Amino acid sequence: MIIKNIATALQRATLALLLASGPVLAAIPIQHWTQPSGAKVYLVESPSIPMVDIRVDFDAGSRRDPAPQAGLASVTAGMTSKGIAAAANGAATPYPQAMDENQLSDAWADLGAGFDAGASSDRMSFSLRSLTDPEILPKAVQLAARQLGEPSFPDDVWQRERQRISASIREANTRPGTIVGKAYAKAVYGDHPYGYETTEETLQRISVADMKAMYQRLLAPCRAKVSVVGAVTRAQADALVTTLLSRLPAAGRCEALPAVPDVPSLAEPVLREIPFASAQAHVLIGQPGYKRSDPDHFPLLVGNYSLGGGGFVSRLTTEVREKRGLSYSVYSYFSPGLHAGAFTVGLQTRPDQTAQAIQVARDVVASFVAEGPTPAELQAAKDNLIGGFPLLIDSNRKLLENVANIAWYELPLNYLDTWISRVERVTIADVKAAFARKLQPQRMVMVTVGAAAAR
Repeated sequence: MIIKNIATALQRATLALLLASGPVLAAIPIQHWTQPSGAKVYLVESPSIPMVDIRVDFDAGSRRDPAPQAGLASVTAGMTSKGIAAAANGAATPYPQAMDENQLSDAWADLGAGFDAGASSDRMSFSLRSLTDPEILPKAVQLAARQLGEPSFPDDVWQRERQRISASIREANTRPGTIVGKAYAKAVYGDHPYGYETTEETLQRISVADMKAMYQRLLAPCRAKVSVVGAVTRAQADALVTTLLSRLPAAGRCEALPAVPDVPSLAEPVLREIPFASAQAHVLIGQPGYKRSDPDHFPLLVGNYSLGGGGFVSRLTTEVREKRGLSYSVYSYFSPGLHAGAFTVGLQTRPDQTAQAIQVARDVVASFVAEGPTPAELQAAKDNLIGGFPLLIDSNRKLLENVANIAWYELPLNYLDTWISRVERVTIADVKAAFARKLQPQRMVMVTVGAAAAR
């Protein structure tokens, strides 16, 4: 209850601060430095609430998975919470003993803090949240250092987890939404790691030894990008990060990791029709989009809000749902990453209306790429994006996510301060040119699940 109350107060205080000066948001100063270990640290001091959030990112996401072992990064991150080995240097930590998953969970509960891990396509991430009370924070950081640097990867727990994940995969594969998503990813990304699918077979090829080897190869202080938001000074943050990374294996030269190939462009349109007995046909349409580092990011962000990212103010909703009643929900989005994440249009419709709904959606996309938004659409997109911006940074956790993205993609430190002005500067010509550079409506992937079964 105490933690919940603190989080609520933090959200209210942050939002009040952001809105206090009217339309001009307060600056968010981000401090940045590189530690002797090579770790890159990004800090936002937020002294109003006695809490700190820390996130550590490594280039160890699923794009580093071997194809026959798809899912390795995800399960490796998950297994870090299943126990820690005895400390290599027990005198340097209040938690020198080995712990199983229950003991580790109890230790975190006793501190009233939390430590989580996960893996996305690009990165493996570890997140610590703790009060800054001097009786709590040092212990929380020491325990997080143990879990980050000395996980035990117990084999018996992995055998259990593999069975649990496999059962989850089998259940998910009975749902049309899962089927269409997997088929779409494979069609858009081809053999690129973004399109890898974790299956029961790939899980069977993953051993504890594989997890340990991946950990040893990819996780080192010199490869870490650490984001810190909370009631700590720069000196305190630097010390916290040093302790947090202290139990990772030190890399001698920290050589660059092998490059991952870019997502290949589509040479021709792709059609996948998957029969499935369901009341609704699931449809995904799209193609490779753009990298997050692309200078077209803001025109694409604003333009997609007009096209299909803005709900009821988007053109796809107007044409597919409101004018023709072909779908309750239709949307579009870009998912940029270190590689060209997909541009996607999604909808569900009655199987007998699938062909019409797809044609309307494709016509809308083609028209938008050719002509761009109308002045009214562009203004509505800007108004909604700018009006919603404070809600993107109204808590420590949301702010941390934004700072972590700035660190990961090496964006300018004033990125958040200039976000609104960059949205405001986008013109119709900017959107039209950016979409023309990124999308080829005549070469789209189209995957349907459920429509063919109704023929």
